[in-house]
Amino acid sequence: MHARAVFAMALPIVVAAAPAFAQADNCRNLPSHSAVKKALSAAQAEANGGLGFHMWATVVDRDGVVCVVAFTGADRGDQWPGSRVISAQKANTANAFSLPKFALSTANLFSAVQPGQSLFGLQESNPVDTGAAYGGNAALFGAVNDPLKGRRVGGVNVFGGGLALYTQTGSIVGGLGVSGDTSCADHIIAWKVRHALNLDNVPAGVAGPDKDNIIHDVTVDAGTGHTVSKGGFGHPTCSAESTKIAGDLPKTHPPGSTP
Repeated sequence: MHARAVFAMALPIVVAAAPAFAQADNCRNLPSHSAVKKALSAAQAEANGGLGFHMWATVVDRDGVVCVVAFTGADRGDQWPGSRVISAQKANTANAFSLPKFALSTANLFSAVQPGQSLFGLQESNPVDTGAAYGGNAALFGAVNDPLKGRRVGGVNVFGGGLALYTQTGSIVGGLGVSGDTSCADHIIAWKVRHALNLDNVPAGVAGPDKDNIIHDVTVDAGTGHTVSKGGFGHPTCSAESTKIAGDLPKTHPPGSTP
């Protein structure tokens, strides 16, 4: 027998254990399912300039691992079923494209990803993990043990409803995604939920003193018919009511200050 073969046979076979997610520790620093559901239900019940529909919300940690999925209705079918994964995409996007010192909401990305703009193609990056998104027992969707919990769902969403989460010390700890109504109402509800959870200590953003608030500066170019944002990070309006409510958010639900 060849010497190298003998040597190989003599070596013990060591199989390295796959590293476990540190998801439990990261999620411990984020709101519980009951806290998110309570804040979401309270925000959804208010006037938000939308359709008044029931909502989904997802919270991810800084690594993009899902910690909470919740909804406001009596059953998972009381809100758009497709909005469960959209809320997870929004949470992932806001977390993935926000920094410790600079936040981007999903509403801030709408204009920047349009053809010819600075972030065109971003929405095609970081695709959804379809196994995570659609796997598991549908009866558990939105429950404490939703099949998305502990998984990285991925995905990029570029309209209102996703916000990064910042603690009182200014640390970014994840993202929140809300879906189920118009995109403008989704943003408004997400802003209110984040405020209620005291995770809105946003350091800075493209909206200037309004941090990562939705920016309504989009017009339609008469020549091309394309939408154009004056500042490059605008979002279309949905209704006069939602535009006013969103504009007042920094006063009615002011972001916390950072150190």
